[in-house]
Amino acid sequence: MRPDPRIKYVLRGWGPSLNEPARHDLQVKDVRVRNVPTNIRTWSGGTERHGNSIFIFEMANLCVAHLGHLHHTLTQQQLDEIGRIDLLFVPIDGNFTLDLDGMVEVLQAIKAPLMLPMHYFSGYTLQRFLDRVRRLNWPVEMNPVASTIVSKATIPAAPKVLVLPGR
Repeated sequence: MRPDPRIKYVLRGWGPSLNEPARHDLQVKDVRVRNVPTNIRTWSGGTERHGNSIFIFEMANLCVAHLGHLHHTLTQQQLDEIGRIDLLFVPIDGNFTLDLDGMVEVLQAIKAPLMLPMHYFSGYTLQRFLDRVRRLNWPVEMNPVASTIVSKATIPAAPKVLVLPGR
């Protein structure tokens, strides 16, 4: 992959080698971007160490995390590195990423008050995820439009899933 050379910051989610994780901690004006390396599943069913990153964006007194292509539950060290998260982007396809049970375990460990499901390819997959989180008594809100505004004041006190409509 060769990004456009005019892009000032290219933050790859995988390490430079199998033995070396990607490590980013960048401050751009009032936004801090950092990552926590994780493993990824290979096409042959194996594991590629440091093949994924959880990217964390800190701005406006909010902490937003994107789990990327997470393929495993998190260690306590990874959870400690992630820290407090206000808004979490969650891949829920259960095939290219972590299975549903494992993803729910990750969500319970991170304890983000607002979660946005992503990376699903059918209504069936989304419904399976929503049915599962409703069993945890997490409310689900179906947003009528494909965008939302989030601030510290709008973050819920207890876990909630917000679904934005797809294209």
